[in-house]
Amino acid sequence: MTEKTPASSQLTEGDAVSYRLLIADDHPLFREAIADVIRNRYPDADILEAENLEAAAALAEDNEELDLILLDLNMPGMNGLNGLIQLRNESPTIPVVIISAEEEKSVVLQAMTYGAVGFIIKSLPREKMTQALEQVLAGQVYLPSDVIRASDDGRSRTKRIQEENQIPPEMLNSLTRRQLLVLERMANGESNKQIAYNLSIAETTVKAHVSAILRKLGVHNRIQAVLAASNVDFNQYLRR
Repeated sequence: MTEKTPASSQLTEGDAVSYRLLIADDHPLFREAIADVIRNRYPDADILEAENLEAAAALAEDNEELDLILLDLNMPGMNGLNGLIQLRNESPTIPVVIISAEEEKSVVLQAMTYGAVGFIIKSLPREKMTQALEQVLAGQVYLPSDVIRASDDGRSRTKRIQEENQIPPEMLNSLTRRQLLVLERMANGESNKQIAYNLSIAETTVKAHVSAILRKLGVHNRIQAVLAASNVDFNQYLRR
Protein backbone atom coordinates (compact mmCIF):
# COMPACT_ATOMS: atom_id res chain seq x y z
CA MET A 1 0.00 0.00 0.00
CA THR A 2 1.36 3.41 -0.94
CA GLU A 3 2.31 5.59 2.00
CA LYS A 4 0.33 8.83 1.98
CA THR A 5 2.07 12.14 2.51
CA PRO A 6 0.26 15.39 3.38
CA ALA A 7 0.02 17.97 0.64
CA SER A 8 2.07 21.07 1.43
CA SER A 9 3.73 24.01 -0.22
CA GLN A 10 6.92 21.94 -0.44
CA LEU A 11 5.27 19.01 -2.21
CA THR A 12 3.57 18.86 -5.56
CA GLU A 13 0.50 16.66 -5.83
CA GLY A 14 2.54 14.25 -7.92
CA ASP A 15 4.92 13.83 -4.96
CA ALA A 16 2.16 13.64 -2.36
CA VAL A 17 0.03 10.83 -3.77
CA SER A 18 0.29 7.90 -6.16
CA TYR A 19 -2.61 7.54 -8.58
CA ARG A 20 -4.05 4.53 -10.39
CA LEU A 21 -5.59 5.26 -13.78
CA LEU A 22 -7.18 3.34 -16.63
CA ILE A 23 -6.60 4.46 -20.23
CA ALA A 24 -9.32 3.05 -22.49
CA ASP A 25 -8.52 3.71 -26.15
CA ASP A 26 -8.24 1.44 -29.19
CA HIS A 27 -5.14 3.19 -30.56
CA PRO A 28 -1.92 1.85 -28.96
CA LEU A 29 0.09 4.91 -29.96
CA PHE A 30 -2.34 7.24 -28.22
CA ARG A 31 -2.43 5.06 -25.12
CA GLU A 32 1.35 5.24 -25.07
CA ALA A 33 1.30 9.02 -25.55
CA ILE A 34 -1.19 9.72 -22.76
CA ALA A 35 0.60 7.26 -20.46
CA ASP A 36 3.80 9.22 -21.08
CA VAL A 37 2.03 12.47 -20.14
CA ILE A 38 0.74 10.87 -16.94
CA ARG A 39 4.09 9.37 -15.90
CA ASN A 40 5.91 12.60 -16.63
CA ARG A 41 3.67 14.36 -14.09
CA TYR A 42 3.05 11.43 -11.73
CA PRO A 43 6.11 9.12 -11.92
CA ASP A 44 4.62 6.60 -9.47
CA ALA A 45 1.28 6.33 -11.27
CA ASP A 46 -0.07 2.83 -11.84
CA ILE A 47 -1.57 2.74 -15.35
CA LEU A 48 -3.93 0.10 -16.72
CA GLU A 49 -4.92 -0.09 -20.39
CA ALA A 50 -7.94 -1.32 -22.37
CA GLU A 51 -8.63 -1.27 -26.10
CA ASN A 52 -12.42 -1.65 -26.03
CA LEU A 53 -15.37 -0.94 -23.75
CA GLU A 54 -15.79 -4.55 -22.62
CA ALA A 55 -12.19 -4.70 -21.39
CA ALA A 56 -12.49 -1.27 -19.76
CA ALA A 57 -15.67 -2.25 -17.89
CA ALA A 58 -14.05 -5.48 -16.66
CA LEU A 59 -10.94 -3.67 -15.42
CA ALA A 60 -13.06 -1.02 -13.69
CA GLU A 61 -15.09 -3.73 -11.95
CA ASP A 62 -11.95 -5.52 -10.78
CA ASN A 63 -10.15 -2.33 -9.72
CA GLU A 64 -12.61 -0.27 -7.69
CA GLU A 65 -9.71 1.73 -6.25
CA LEU A 66 -9.08 3.43 -9.62
CA ASP A 67 -8.71 7.19 -9.28
CA LEU A 68 -9.68 7.96 -12.88
CA ILE A 69 -10.76 6.41 -16.17
CA LEU A 70 -9.68 8.12 -19.40
CA LEU A 71 -12.25 6.98 -21.94
CA ASP A 72 -12.05 7.30 -25.73
CA LEU A 73 -15.43 8.29 -27.15
CA ASN A 74 -15.07 6.31 -30.38
CA MET A 75 -13.41 3.03 -29.43
CA PRO A 76 -15.15 -0.32 -30.12
CA GLY A 77 -18.27 -0.91 -28.04
CA MET A 78 -18.83 2.72 -27.08
CA ASN A 79 -21.89 3.40 -29.29
CA GLY A 80 -21.72 7.13 -28.71
CA LEU A 81 -22.10 8.04 -25.06
CA ASN A 82 -23.73 4.74 -24.09
CA GLY A 83 -20.33 3.40 -23.02
CA LEU A 84 -19.92 6.31 -20.62
CA ILE A 85 -23.38 5.66 -19.19
CA GLN A 86 -22.53 1.97 -18.73
CA LEU A 87 -19.31 2.72 -16.84
CA ARG A 88 -21.02 5.30 -14.63
CA ASN A 89 -23.75 2.81 -13.77
CA GLU A 90 -21.42 -0.13 -13.14
CA SER A 91 -18.61 1.77 -11.37
CA PRO A 92 -20.24 4.93 -9.96
CA THR A 93 -17.41 5.85 -7.60
CA ILE A 94 -14.73 6.02 -10.32
CA PRO A 95 -14.51 9.41 -12.10
CA VAL A 96 -14.50 9.25 -15.91
CA VAL A 97 -12.93 11.76 -18.30
CA ILE A 98 -13.73 11.56 -22.00
CA ILE A 99 -10.72 11.84 -24.31
CA SER A 100 -11.72 12.44 -27.91
CA ALA A 101 -10.98 14.23 -31.16
CA GLU A 102 -14.62 15.39 -31.06
CA GLU A 103 -14.95 19.14 -30.53
CA GLU A 104 -18.71 19.60 -30.92
CA LYS A 105 -19.91 21.56 -27.91
CA SER A 106 -23.21 19.71 -27.69
CA VAL A 107 -21.31 16.41 -27.38
CA VAL A 108 -19.02 17.84 -24.70
CA LEU A 109 -21.91 19.14 -22.61
CA GLN A 110 -23.92 15.96 -23.11
CA ALA A 111 -20.98 13.92 -21.83
CA MET A 112 -20.89 16.09 -18.71
CA THR A 113 -24.64 15.61 -18.28
CA TYR A 114 -24.13 11.84 -18.36
CA GLY A 115 -21.60 11.99 -15.56
CA ALA A 116 -18.15 12.68 -17.06
CA VAL A 117 -15.96 14.91 -14.89
CA GLY A 118 -14.05 16.25 -17.86
CA PHE A 119 -13.64 16.27 -21.63
CA ILE A 120 -10.10 16.40 -23.02
CA ILE A 121 -9.56 17.05 -26.72
CA LYS A 122 -6.87 14.76 -28.16
CA SER A 123 -5.21 17.64 -29.99
CA LEU A 124 -4.63 19.48 -26.70
CA PRO A 125 -0.96 20.50 -26.22
CA ARG A 126 0.96 18.32 -23.79
CA GLU A 127 1.23 21.05 -21.14
CA LYS A 128 -2.51 21.76 -21.21
CA MET A 129 -3.31 18.04 -21.12
CA THR A 130 -1.18 17.79 -17.97
CA GLN A 131 -3.08 20.70 -16.45
CA ALA A 132 -6.39 19.03 -17.34
CA LEU A 133 -5.32 15.82 -15.59
CA GLU A 134 -4.19 17.76 -12.51
CA GLN A 135 -7.56 19.48 -12.40
CA VAL A 136 -9.71 16.35 -12.55
CA LEU A 137 -7.47 14.42 -10.14
CA ALA A 138 -7.99 17.30 -7.70
CA GLY A 139 -11.72 16.62 -7.86
CA GLN A 140 -12.58 19.47 -10.21
CA VAL A 141 -14.33 19.54 -13.59
CA TYR A 142 -12.35 20.14 -16.79
CA LEU A 143 -13.94 21.54 -19.96
CA PRO A 144 -12.22 22.53 -23.24
CA SER A 145 -11.39 26.23 -23.29
CA ASP A 146 -13.65 26.96 -26.27
CA VAL A 147 -16.64 25.69 -24.29
CA ILE A 148 -15.67 27.78 -21.28
CA ARG A 149 -15.19 30.92 -23.40
CA ALA A 150 -18.44 30.54 -25.33
CA SER A 151 -20.76 33.17 -23.76
CA ASP A 152 -21.45 32.05 -20.18
CA ASP A 153 -22.73 28.57 -20.95
CA GLY A 154 -20.21 26.92 -18.65
CA ARG A 155 -21.07 29.09 -15.65
CA SER A 156 -24.82 29.00 -16.23
CA ARG A 157 -24.79 25.24 -16.69
CA THR A 158 -22.86 24.76 -13.46
CA LYS A 159 -25.38 26.96 -11.68
CA ARG A 160 -28.28 24.96 -13.13
CA ILE A 161 -26.68 21.69 -12.00
CA GLN A 162 -26.16 23.09 -8.51
CA GLU A 163 -29.81 24.16 -8.35
CA GLU A 164 -31.08 20.86 -9.72
CA ASN A 165 -28.93 18.84 -7.30
CA GLN A 166 -29.34 21.04 -4.23
CA ILE A 167 -29.29 18.78 -1.19
CA PRO A 168 -32.41 18.90 1.02
CA PRO A 169 -31.63 19.31 4.76
CA GLU A 170 -33.19 15.94 5.58
CA MET A 171 -30.70 14.20 3.27
CA LEU A 172 -27.76 15.95 4.92
CA ASN A 173 -29.17 15.01 8.33
CA SER A 174 -29.19 11.37 7.22
CA LEU A 175 -25.39 11.42 6.85
CA THR A 176 -23.19 10.36 9.73
CA ARG A 177 -20.65 12.82 11.08
CA ARG A 178 -17.84 10.93 9.32
CA GLN A 179 -19.76 10.99 6.03
CA LEU A 180 -20.28 14.74 6.40
CA LEU A 181 -16.54 15.20 6.93
CA VAL A 182 -15.80 13.13 3.82
CA LEU A 183 -18.37 15.06 1.75
CA GLU A 184 -16.94 18.37 2.96
CA ARG A 185 -13.47 17.36 1.78
CA MET A 186 -14.89 16.06 -1.51
CA ALA A 187 -16.45 19.50 -2.04
CA ASN A 188 -13.03 21.05 -1.35
CA GLY A 189 -11.58 19.06 -4.25
CA GLU A 190 -9.65 16.46 -2.25
CA SER A 191 -8.98 13.04 -3.76
CA ASN A 192 -9.80 9.85 -1.84
CA LYS A 193 -6.12 9.50 -0.94
CA GLN A 194 -5.99 13.03 0.47
CA ILE A 195 -9.22 12.52 2.42
CA ALA A 196 -7.87 9.28 3.87
CA TYR A 197 -4.69 10.99 5.06
CA ASN A 198 -6.44 14.08 6.47
CA LEU A 199 -9.06 12.04 8.35
CA SER A 200 -6.55 9.34 9.40
CA ILE A 201 -8.60 6.52 7.92
CA ALA A 202 -7.95 3.88 5.24
CA GLU A 203 -8.61 4.76 1.61
CA THR A 204 -10.95 1.77 1.36
CA THR A 205 -12.97 3.29 4.20
CA VAL A 206 -13.18 6.58 2.30
CA LYS A 207 -14.46 4.75 -0.78
CA ALA A 208 -17.11 3.02 1.34
CA HIS A 209 -18.19 6.39 2.74
CA VAL A 210 -18.33 7.89 -0.78
CA SER A 211 -20.57 5.05 -1.96
CA ALA A 212 -22.86 5.56 1.05
CA ILE A 213 -22.94 9.32 0.46
CA LEU A 214 -23.91 8.91 -3.21
CA ARG A 215 -26.67 6.48 -2.23
CA LYS A 216 -28.07 8.65 0.57
CA LEU A 217 -28.01 11.82 -1.54
CA GLY A 218 -29.62 10.06 -4.49
CA VAL A 219 -26.91 11.14 -6.95
CA HIS A 220 -25.23 9.01 -9.59
CA ASN A 221 -21.61 10.13 -9.38
CA ARG A 222 -19.02 12.01 -7.38
CA ILE A 223 -19.19 15.23 -9.38
CA GLN A 224 -22.95 15.55 -8.82
CA ALA A 225 -22.33 15.22 -5.09
CA VAL A 226 -19.53 17.80 -5.22
CA LEU A 227 -21.63 20.30 -7.17
CA ALA A 228 -24.61 19.79 -4.88
CA ALA A 229 -22.45 20.23 -1.77
CA SER A 230 -20.59 23.31 -3.00
CA ASN A 231 -22.84 25.74 -1.10
CA VAL A 232 -23.52 23.63 1.99
CA ASP A 233 -22.66 25.15 5.39
CA PHE A 234 -21.07 22.03 6.86
CA ASN A 235 -20.48 23.69 10.24
CA GLN A 236 -24.24 23.84 10.70
CA TYR A 237 -24.55 20.06 10.39
CA LEU A 238 -21.30 19.14 12.16
CA ARG A 239 -22.34 21.06 15.30
CA ARG A 240 -25.29 18.78 15.94
